[in-house]
Amino acid sequence: MIDVLVVDDDFMVARVNSGFVNQVEGFRVLGTAGSGEQALERVAELQPDLVLLDLYLPDVFGLDVITRMRAAGHDCDVIVISAARELDAVRGAARRGVSDYLLKPFDVDDLRVRLERYAARRAGLGSTVITSQADVDRLLSGTGSAMPVTLPKGMSVETAELVKRALRESGGTLSATECAAQVGVSRVSARRYLEHLTAIGQVEVSLRYGGAGRPERRYQWHRPA
Repeated sequence: MIDVLVVDDDFMVARVNSGFVNQVEGFRVLGTAGSGEQALERVAELQPDLVLLDLYLPDVFGLDVITRMRAAGHDCDVIVISAARELDAVRGAARRGVSDYLLKPFDVDDLRVRLERYAARRAGLGSTVITSQADVDRLLSGTGSAMPVTLPKGMSVETAELVKRALRESGGTLSATECAAQVGVSRVSARRYLEHLTAIGQVEVSLRYGGAGRPERRYQWHRPA
């Protein structure tokens, strides 16, 4: 079980995000925090494996929370969940070794994909044996070749390949509904595969704005399998 601390200055957002996390198998929320100081206290108290961290906190900027957390000897992983789109914020998060960076607003599937990817990477790291410099280089670059290729639970390699093929052969972009029709799965399943492939960098997503309502997410193949 992966224990999680949710940090957000908005109590309702923290509550909603906690509900999202608890829906993902293998994860449980130990608690929440609404400020940077409280986050540091809760990390010391609860010793979570993972912190979901907002950056715009009322007292301490989120990146400084990470710095202080590391200085105190806490090595829990961090996924940033923030509306911060500034390049300095993203670069700062990368320099501090965050596991992922998710922009607000987001769908529950966006968070689910990142949590499942984190769990797969965590499991892979636990079983990795370093035998050469190449193994070290692959791990640090994030290519994952030194780790087993693991799909999130409930996904199959066969269906993932069908989704990839549909994207490659489309020659453009597909919606989740269009992909589902081509592959022969539900729209929800297609969306889950598409978001996973987006999260690992094999697919690019864009938004198509139409009339009233939310923009449509369009997916395009990014690189050869």
